Amino acid sequence: MTGTPTAFTAGDYEARMRRAAEAATAAGLDGLLVAPGPDLVWLTGYRPVETERLTLLVLRAGQDPVLVVPTLEAPDAAAAAPTLTLRDWTDGKDPYEATASLVDAGGRFGVSDNGWALHLLGLQKRLPDSRYVALTDALPMLRAVKDAAELERLAAAGEAADATYEEIRKVPFGGRRETDVAADIADLLRQFGHSQVDFTIVASGPNGANPHHEAGDRVIERGDMVVLDFGGLKHGYGSDTSRTVHVGEPDAEEREVHDVVRAAQEAGVAAVRPGAACQDVDRAARAVVAEAGYGDRFIHRTGHGIGVTTHEPPYMIEGEEQPLVPGMCFSVEPGIYLPGRFGVRIEDIVTVTEEGGWRLNTTSREMAIVD
Repeated sequence: MTGTPTAFTAGDYEARMRRAAEAATAAGLDGLLVAPGPDLVWLTGYRPVETERLTLLVLRAGQDPVLVVPTLEAPDAAAAAPTLTLRDWTDGKDPYEATASLVDAGGRFGVSDNGWALHLLGLQKRLPDSRYVALTDALPMLRAVKDAAELERLAAAGEAADATYEEIRKVPFGGRRETDVAADIADLLRQFGHSQVDFTIVASGPNGANPHHEAGDRVIERGDMVVLDFGGLKHGYGSDTSRTVHVGEPDAEEREVHDVVRAAQEAGVAAVRPGAACQDVDRAARAVVAEAGYGDRFIHRTGHGIGVTTHEPPYMIEGEEQPLVPGMCFSVEPGIYLPGRFGVRIEDIVTVTEEGGWRLNTTSREMAIVD
């Protein structure tokens, strides 16, 4: 995919806000309170600076959305979200007074997960009988099902991550620090169109046994297994892919572990189909790892949703019975981690279609040999 996708329209955002407000009512809520962060971006297209000053979108079914915003940020808010009604407040005034009349004194509201405790406690103090629930608990699938325009953006981000992997395989690994390779990955992600790089995991040798290892000063050696996991945002939507490469020829055990993870990843993707539960994907991947004798070395969930952030619902984990529906996008990323030795992880972003799972990452999952 090339070019820039068509921008979302005011009508697109209005439809999302209306759908969210209706979903809140169906969930027994009196409305939603949305702070700056991914939910606000998805609902309105507005991405304000996140500071101690209160910014809050109030959504209620049958009422116009209202954005409470600091006066000094009102011009930017009006330009980014021209259909919103703004209620501004100035420094030195009580922002919760500006909000209180929009919220029922005894109402129950969903609050976006990344809202500041400072603001929620301030609102509770103003309205002590009001009640609040985390948005992920109340409406976990609010952003989970992507429309065609969102899938286009996710596919573009996936293609850019794939292009990055193909190029990073060509650079020297041995004798360089993990941070050097991580910097190369970040540069490539930007070169292929990412506006934001969120993470560049380069975990060599024993560091690979830590799933979230931060690239450090360890010098990569010949004979190392190296876990690569990277992603960010392109056109506002996320990429996230993992491959495990080897510096020079691997030994038999390293090949075996990599083959097990690759088979587990294939099984997880094969389990993706409409009507299956999220936990079915986890079970399918985990069964392969357990059968090979490494069950206690697969120490994280099999996957997470992705969209305007790289981690969001749904989650592929035991106990999550949410059924898969077409348009959901999530990672499938089993791993095996052997402390003090090495780790292996393979990850693709997969979207649910009527026929099953469609990978948004298409690079080879065979072990790549690098210099």
